[in-house]
Amino acid sequence: MVSPFLGPDGRPRCRWAGAAPEFLGYHDREWGFPVVDDVRLFEKLCLESFQSGLSWRTILAKRDNFRAAFDGFDFRKVAAYGDKDVARLLADAGIVRHRGKIEAVINNARRACELVAEKGSLAAHVWSFEPDPAALGTPQTASTSPASVALSKDLKKRGWRFVGPTTVYAFMQAMGLINDHAEDCVIRAEVAKSRESFQRP
Repeated sequence: MVSPFLGPDGRPRCRWAGAAPEFLGYHDREWGFPVVDDVRLFEKLCLESFQSGLSWRTILAKRDNFRAAFDGFDFRKVAAYGDKDVARLLADAGIVRHRGKIEAVINNARRACELVAEKGSLAAHVWSFEPDPAALGTPQTASTSPASVALSKDLKKRGWRFVGPTTVYAFMQAMGLINDHAEDCVIRAEVAKSRESFQRP
């Protein structure tokens, strides 16, 4: 069993929370807490796709830059981006300048608009893939799951890009569709309580 990271308050957290100074706040206040806001869900899918091949620390450090560059990840605005926007983003040293991933965000914004028109909200569709907690294995021992594979396949069928099952699994962990905090992590109980009171779309 991996020993926990003890925070400044002496309480145990997931081991990864101590891997970088900026991780602790993200771990304690964001990671795993359920999210229903469409823009936040879209942002996280985009940031996870940018992380592919990189570290989350790199993406988290640039998150504010990404938000500024992509209009706060308002997918309705991003869906209207054209060639000039791609050129602007490729010249922005504050983000990850990967043409394929930048173009994928624009494409996915258009697909998100279509999904909202069909389902009412991005959240309604995403949360329909929430797995049964009883079917989950030991926390932080998997990189994919049947649910992440299913959601990945669904999004790809709808034309989304850079949404493989590993990327989608990380998204599901972060957005609270599963509680993947370590069993001895003090935040696990807080996330569990938040999930109990969470109004699913």
